[in-house]
Amino acid sequence: MGKLTLILGGARSGKSHYGEQLAQMLGHEVLFVATAQAFDDEMKARIKRHREQRPRHWRTVEAPTNIAQALMPHRADVVLVDCLTLLVSNVILQLEDSLDEEAAGSLVAAELDALLKMIQSSASHWLIISNEVGLGIVPDNRLARIYRDVLGRANQRLAAAAQRVVFMVAGLPMMVKDEA
Repeated sequence: MGKLTLILGGARSGKSHYGEQLAQMLGHEVLFVATAQAFDDEMKARIKRHREQRPRHWRTVEAPTNIAQALMPHRADVVLVDCLTLLVSNVILQLEDSLDEEAAGSLVAAELDALLKMIQSSASHWLIISNEVGLGIVPDNRLARIYRDVLGRANQRLAAAAQRVVFMVAGLPMMVKDEA
């Protein structure tokens, strides 16, 4: 059964850097799962910068959605998913005009069902990075409120399944859960 570490934090809290350092310590064979999509030049530059910073021997799978399906043919000591925040956004935005919280929650739950099933059946150590978006003000629009709520429930579900949960603050890891 695979091990799961959930790494949470706010924007620029050091989540990705910590996850990459942990992945290097846990195994030589690392599979990096990128969920970002380059819809504009700024995002293209961010993705390029992230690619250049990762160790060259790491394999990368780009999977904006359907991570479990995309990873079927792959195996590694460590699987680093960066990040659940964008995965949830990608899934929700597929709904376009038919967006409602129940539909969004169902689609994200199905994505998590498949991912958790894969984690449980693997021998890998999984590191999943996600933003904690519920610490700020209540968003002023419906899409943002639905997104915050669905991501919050997804984070709770992964935290419950994880052996370890780390909360990043200003680049410092705080252990929230450690059952390893």
